[in-house]
Amino acid sequence: EWQSILTKLSGLSSALDQSLYLQITRGADTQRKHNFDTLTPTVYIETSPLIAKTKSQLENGFSAMTREDIRWHRCDIKATSLLANILYAQEAKQHQVEEMILSRNHQITEGATSNVFMLKDNTLFTHPTGPNILSGITRDLVISSAKACKLNVQETPFSLDDIQQADGLWISSSTREIMPITLLDDQPINQGVIHPAWSCVFDYYQQLKND
Repeated sequence: EWQSILTKLSGLSSALDQSLYLQITRGADTQRKHNFDTLTPTVYIETSPLIAKTKSQLENGFSAMTREDIRWHRCDIKATSLLANILYAQEAKQHQVEEMILSRNHQITEGATSNVFMLKDNTLFTHPTGPNILSGITRDLVISSAKACKLNVQETPFSLDDIQQADGLWISSSTREIMPITLLDDQPINQGVIHPAWSCVFDYYQQLKND
């Protein structure tokens, strides 16, 4: 049934590439109370044109800032309780940077709206799946693309100090795909130069995405 609904909705748009968003909540009760018995779930779905940045646009590099991760301890649950993420995203907009990269106990977790990858000595590091991050298909595709490009992949925590000595820093999401961060807290990553490995991973990602 979901397939039918999503196919019908996407057919209403003329855009070749689309971003489909699906949200389900428990439903609206007749009284204001925190518990509930049987409700009819509220389903909301929308589609919008997906206009990804070109490779040449991404090669310009982007800026980010770091903040302490103050979110609750079940970030792996994709819920509507995203107040902290929204505050981070708004702060990023106000500072005219692409993303806020978050840390907890001195370890990088993820971005406010993205997953984070660090490249060092032919190894791509990313925080392991678990309650501290929201994993997803894009993250999985980045890992597969990195392995296809002969990079070692380690799902292990890393710190802000590690990033400062990194060969590359990337963020990923379904709309950003794989975006290189060349300036973090006004400090250049790898002297502001995008490592050649990014190009290989980006190209392979495009192949996987289009299969």
